Parts: sequence; C-alpha cells; structure tokens
Amino acid sequence: MAVPKKRTGHSAQGHRRSNWKASKPEITKCPTCGAAVLTHTVCTACGNYKGKPVSIKDRQEESVKEVKPAKKTSKKAEKAETSETTVKPADSETVEKTEEVKAEEVKSEITEESEEK
Repeated sequence: MAVPKKRTGHSAQGHRRSNWKASKPEITKCPTCGAAVLTHTVCTACGNYKGKPVSIKDRQEESVKEVKPAKKTSKKAEKAETSETTVKPADSETVEKTEEVKAEEVKSEITEESEEK
C-alpha cells in the first residue's frame, strides 16, 4: 500500500480543498400554488411539477374535476331510462338460493381443477 513520504502541510491541504465548498441550492416558485420549491423537483405543497399533477392524490382530484355534465336528454329518453333502471325488490329467499347455487358452482370448479391435476 502506498504511504506518503512526508506529511501534507496546512497550506497544501487548503489549496487542494479550495474548490470543495457548499453551493446555494436553486429555488423557484411553484406556478400553481406559489410555494418555494427546489428546481426540477415536485412541489411538496401541491404535488405538481411544471404545472401538471404528479402525485396520485392530485391525479384523482383532477379526474373528478374533468368530468363534464351529461348532455340534456329529451323527456322520452328520460322515461325510457327510468323504466329500465327501476329495480323490483327481491325476496330474501331467492337471494339466499342464488348465493347457495353460486357457492356450489365454485366448489364444483375447484374440485374439477384438483381432479385434473
């Protein structure tokens, strides 16, 4: 291993470290909220980068805002939609029976898959 022959003096050490200094970080203002932000980083206050939402939370909020109201429909179309959307109340017995049938179908599919293996 290399070992220096002589100790480095304070002056030589200072000359070597003369360019080794801290720099002031560049700060800009966020275009959407006006908060101070480091350059080329996402705003911690609003989650935007270059005026566009980056965080998942902001994307969801923006998608809700972009939903446009539906076009006005005629009275005939409204009546047709309401007649289609009316739901008849189901008997609790029929609901239970359909759930039991679905459970049996799932069980039979599982047993068929295990038999195939």
